[in-house]
Formats: sequence, structure tokens, C-alpha cells
Amino acid sequence: MTALEHWLSQKLEERKEQQRYRQRWQHQPGVVDFAGNDYLGFSQHPAVIKAATQAAEQFGSSAAASPLVGGYCAIHQRLEERLAACLGRERALLFPSGFQANLAVLDALSGRGDYCLHDRLNHASLLDGTRLSGARLERYAHLDSSDLEHRLTRLEGKQGQRFIVSDGIFSMEGDIAPLNALGTLAARHDATLIIDDAHGVGVMGSSGAGVCEGSHPQQVAVVIGTFSKALGSQGAFVAGSQQLIEGLIQLARPYIYSTGLAPMSAAAADQAVQLAMEAPEHRDRLHHHIALFQQLARAAGLEPLPSVTPIQSLVVGDETLTMALAQRLLDDGLRVGAIRPPTVPNGSSRLRITLSARQRPDDIRRLVERLACHYNVFSSDNLTTS
Repeated sequence: MTALEHWLSQKLEERKEQQRYRQRWQHQPGVVDFAGNDYLGFSQHPAVIKAATQAAEQFGSSAAASPLVGGYCAIHQRLEERLAACLGRERALLFPSGFQANLAVLDALSGRGDYCLHDRLNHASLLDGTRLSGARLERYAHLDSSDLEHRLTRLEGKQGQRFIVSDGIFSMEGDIAPLNALGTLAARHDATLIIDDAHGVGVMGSSGAGVCEGSHPQQVAVVIGTFSKALGSQGAFVAGSQQLIEGLIQLARPYIYSTGLAPMSAAAADQAVQLAMEAPEHRDRLHHHIALFQQLARAAGLEPLPSVTPIQSLVVGDETLTMALAQRLLDDGLRVGAIRPPTVPNGSSRLRITLSARQRPDDIRRLVERLACHYNVFSSDNLTTS
């Protein structure tokens, strides 16, 4: 065994002992998915599939080069223009993934001597982007604008840019960032507000523009979103001013040195954005399902975290119990996410239940009924849930 293999063996054994060893799951016919992020069901929408198929036939399966070398076509331009119009921004720029977009933004815009203030529960990619940039990373208490203001005040008189960085919707809690308060603090302290709205675009707002819908570009300077959630495709975007987008094209290494977004993915996303804007019945159905789940869960004595988004989390606490509950539900043909540390803080392992317009009300009723049944059985066996 090599030194590397020995080190890896130790790390893997540690994960197993901590009940944190993860395994990939293959989709099984007949299992209702309450773990994915296809919030509007667009990954299976005939128009989205048709758009991807036609683009693949015309342009092939890959962009074949970085955007600056030749991996950019009319489909990419059309999608960027549609996104900019939808979000009320001057321009948008495409990336192959949300993780890459976040790395690109933080690394290109900030650097040594700058300060990035993050909500404590921000996505890992935002934190990694700041670490890559060399900027000083500070984490303020979750959704706590008072703590953020205190930290910004301490930076008065110091050199360097200030960035306020937050998820729009937090992926493990389902709660929403206080955009008005963040925007006010950004203006007061001459800071740049960056919002990663991966879970909001397509879902929130009257037109599906996300939690930043209606926000002024001077309030939210940088909007980041993905196509792999509500828009049922692959890839991501950054939207903002003309100067911002041109700056990223010239300075963002993940953009410059990566193969561009596949045209078929861009075409699927473009069709999905159009559907989100012009066919609100998908979003209406989703929000009906959210309200139904909340109503049924409370009636069954369950206490999911407060959320008006598709992300409905039930904190269990114990990691072994969380995995056991998820397996019982899977045996019933219902798949939910079993989330453990380090994705969430110690002692807060949870079932992450995601709702979609594709699910049926009867699926949601069955999920709550089986969840309550299993939860009560485990509780009666005196297993701790905290």
C-alpha cells in the first residue's frame, strides 16, 4: 500500500466510524423522488427535451472549446440575453456549473487585502471561492444583519474592498436571505452584495426571476444562478452590469480556461427560462405542494423547519436515526435526502425533503403518512432525536 492509499484508507475508515460514509444512489423505477432539485419538473418537460435534442443535432454534444477559443455560439448568446432581461440586468455570462461560477466570481473580484463577509450557512462553493482568492473570510451569524453590520463597522477605515456574500435560498434550511437588509448594509458600508440564487431562480417571484426579482442592480450587484435546479438543465450563469460581465470574461480563470457550456444544455435552459416566465402554472402547482406538505406535516405532529420554498427539512439530530428513517422511506418507494455533517453542523442531521411540480398530491400525502409512522416507531424505541 502506498503512502497515499494508506492515508485514504484512514480517512475512509474515519468516515465509516462517524456514520458519514456516503454512497451514490441510482434512480430506481417506481421510487418517488423527494431528494432532487428538479423543482418545476422541467428536466422531463417535452419542450425542454426537444430544445436540447435539436441543439445537439445542430451543434453536437459539446461546446468543444472554451468560450474565448470557439466554444460560444448563437444559442449561448440568446440564453445570456434572455437571462439578463428576466433578471433586469445589463448582461449575463454562462458557466458549465454553479460551483465553477461561484469560484470564478469570488476569485476574479476579490483578493488579498479584501474582505468577504459570508452568511455562516453559505454553500461550500462560495466559501471555497473566497479561500481561493486570498481575501479575508468572515462568517456572520445566519440571517443576522445585526451581526453583519457589527462586522462591517469594525472594518471602517481599513483598506480593501468589502463583499457581502449570501445564498438567496439556503439549500439545507430552505429559508431566504433578508435581501433588503443586506442591500441597505451594502450601500451604507460601500460593499458589493453577491447573491447565489441557485435555489430561487424559476421558483420565486411572480415571473420566476428568483429572490432577486425586482431588486435594483445597485442593491444586488452580482446575481448567480444555476440551470440544474428549477430549470432542469446543466450549467450556471452570472448576471450584472456590463462592466462586471466584461471583467469576468477577462479575469475569471475558471471561465477562460474551461470548455464552454454544451449548446444542448444552453438550449434546454433557454427553453426552461421561457417556460418559467410564460407558464406560471408550473410554479403555482409547486407552491400548492409546499403548502400541502406544511399543512399535513403539522397535522401529523412533525416539525419541519419553517420554509416557503421547495426545501423542507426535518431535523432529526442523530445521524444513525436519520439514515434509518431515510432507508425506511426508501423501502416504501419514497426517496428523501439524508443530510449529515459536515454538510450541516454536528447534532443537526436531517431529512431534506424537496418538493416538485411533477409530484402528485397523493405522493405528498403518502410521504407524510409513512414519515410520521416511522418517526413515531423510532421514538417509541427511545432513540434520541436531538
